Amino acid sequence: MSTLLETFPNPYPDRPYEIEINCPEFTSVCPKTGQPDFGTILIRYVADQSCVELKSLKYYLQDYRTRGIFYESVVNAILDDLVRACAPRTMTVIGQFTPRGGISSRITANFSHKTG
Repeated sequence: MSTLLETFPNPYPDRPYEIEINCPEFTSVCPKTGQPDFGTILIRYVADQSCVELKSLKYYLQDYRTRGIFYESVVNAILDDLVRACAPRTMTVIGQFTPRGGISSRITANFSHKTG
């Protein structure tokens, strides 16, 4: 699925600035029940040489709609694929999933590029 992600050159590669992307209509499928899971995916990152192109990100996230996957795996897979695609300085992916049976979940995964 990471092949769906496209990037473009960071227009300010020498300036560390944060990009925040909010995806409030995320959907996947519970692998235990087959029921749809709904949530918001929040992506925050400091780009290095490239940035994530938003239309490709939209299609990438839509690809999860039919995929049976646990919340923890969703968030970590998105982080891994985005890091592979754009090699950011830092990145955080947060999944805030809507309540099911009175319980909601918030999963956070982080990446930080370590030098030298």
